[in-house]
Amino acid sequence: MARPVVLSNGELHVGINNFGLVHDFYFPYVGLENHSAGRSLRHKIGVWVDGVISWLDDSSWDVQLDIADYALVGSGTARNDELGIILEMTDFVDTEVSALIRKFHVVNLHGEHRNIRVFMHQAFTIGDARSNTDTAQYLPDSDALLHYRGKRAFVISGQTTEGHSFDQHSIGIFGIEGHEGTYKDAEDGELSGGNVEHGQVDSIIRFSLDLDAHDSAHVSYWIAAGTSTREALFVHKQIQDSGVDERLHSATAWWHEWLEPVLKVSEGLPSQRAKRFRQSALVLKSHIDKRGAVMASTDSAMLNYWRDAYAYCWPRDGAYVLWPLIRLGYESEPRRFFEFCRRALHPSGYLMHKYYADGSIGPSWHPYVHGEANAPPIQEDETALVVFMFAQFYHIHQDKKFLQDSYENFIKRMVEFLASYIDEITGLPKPSYDLWEENFLTTTYTVAVTHAALLAASELADVMEDAESSVKWKAAADDMEVAAHKHLYNNERKAFYKGINVVDGVIEKDDTIDISSFFGVFMYGLFPLDSDEVRQCFQTIQRVFELDEARFGVPRYEHDNYCRVSEGILGNWWFITSLWLAQYANEIDDTLRSEEILSWVEKVAGNRAIMAEQVNPFDETQLSVAPLVWSHAEYMATVLDSIAGDNNET
Repeated sequence: MARPVVLSNGELHVGINNFGLVHDFYFPYVGLENHSAGRSLRHKIGVWVDGVISWLDDSSWDVQLDIADYALVGSGTARNDELGIILEMTDFVDTEVSALIRKFHVVNLHGEHRNIRVFMHQAFTIGDARSNTDTAQYLPDSDALLHYRGKRAFVISGQTTEGHSFDQHSIGIFGIEGHEGTYKDAEDGELSGGNVEHGQVDSIIRFSLDLDAHDSAHVSYWIAAGTSTREALFVHKQIQDSGVDERLHSATAWWHEWLEPVLKVSEGLPSQRAKRFRQSALVLKSHIDKRGAVMASTDSAMLNYWRDAYAYCWPRDGAYVLWPLIRLGYESEPRRFFEFCRRALHPSGYLMHKYYADGSIGPSWHPYVHGEANAPPIQEDETALVVFMFAQFYHIHQDKKFLQDSYENFIKRMVEFLASYIDEITGLPKPSYDLWEENFLTTTYTVAVTHAALLAASELADVMEDAESSVKWKAAADDMEVAAHKHLYNNERKAFYKGINVVDGVIEKDDTIDISSFFGVFMYGLFPLDSDEVRQCFQTIQRVFELDEARFGVPRYEHDNYCRVSEGILGNWWFITSLWLAQYANEIDDTLRSEEILSWVEKVAGNRAIMAEQVNPFDETQLSVAPLVWSHAEYMATVLDSIAGDNNET
């Protein structure tokens, strides 16, 4: 299930699902330690009125959610005409302390006085260690509940319009010993008041409102997070003392200030595009941990169906996500990302497949043994792209000290690896896994990025007055370009090979049409943009994927099986690859085609801010994880390209 609202302060990250319920609760890293992951761990919200309880994930509620336009604040409504109730929701993560704060405006639609009771339910599995024991307790001196285990503590409380705290609570267990969940205690409108429990525990609190005909009132609710009970209680006290409205005002002001570079660029855009551009920037920021890691997606829904989800930092994804922010002038996020990569760098000079937000190596299905050969289980393009993006960051900001601090122990180590990891037969990079994480070969995309990284690094060496390295890396790039022109173009299909492998001294070629091969070649200049090879490859892509005036989506490559909705298609469409074709259209000054693809992406994404990974070719519904931050980044990059093209015309 998609997360229409994601909230974060770089330490606490919360995902709210389509029912308006907390479904992901990461702390103390963005993307690491999800204390509320899984089908049974929704933090339910219930409304009791006229003797009936209704939960927001019941079919009787119409829930509409989105991210606000100018701040990372969730906004939405939940309407139940059967009950005659509207909940207007405002959600945010505090920017100064780690707390999720939710404000509900409860509206009585009926023409008579009613007692309305709002129930807020919490179901944690702290540390995402589902065999361990949590504790939940009522804290009478603090008007709060406490959930804790080890160095993780969460304090739950709230207030009504009149300043009253919750008037009833209950604590119990769920998912074990035949217990469905303590939320069941609310079905008669009353809570039993259990004060402590341990094991797999959940809890629920009640706010009671007496509303006149067509009257309304507010309920504020928060979860204060800390690495100790003392810290969580301190955060709780901060919210109590300053008030929710003041915290919301402060957080909104912080986000307005952070968005200033985005706002300047979006001023000249059509209103809906400007809004999506701003919201995409907010989604990007929400997935960046304050210590530098960039999460691919914090949507944990895949855990219900697959072995794993996307809450990891792929260096490639991180670099692409940060590229539009770099172009917009942001400094702290890219700088911290490069420092994160420097800490994670392997002693041999390459970056591994993916990482947790704390910098430890993430899980991988890539082996060290490949047939009879041994090789590191990497995607070489990830190392190369970080080098290339570092160079772009330097050229924009001209921070000589940052370059000096990073050069010897970071940039040079990576580039020395790239320059030496060359196959003697092909003259191209040795095989590694492709950017789609599936095939072990030397891909055209990896060659293109590595070639560009070597050239960019040579320029950095000149800045550092390291003439020997500059000449060496430039020569390696030149040799690689010659080899690429020799081996990577398929004259039969008039397209670039997906990649090649050397088997028993013989070069074997994969002729699959892969959009990344085309993108790598034109974006990183491996072949001239106006060359016959680039033009013919684009024509082949149009023919193979049946692109025309009314069709704009493309899969990653021919016969892409990942989440494919039907065997009768070449693959689901991806926002990323479709936007790459829009970027090519911008490069060749086909602004009409670029605009058509952008408009199609916006239509498929719909009214909500969140963009997923894939699109169903039959009904154009979004598929797989949502948000996928890379999709948002490519959207922003394409819009920036379009703006640059417009400026060039004028």
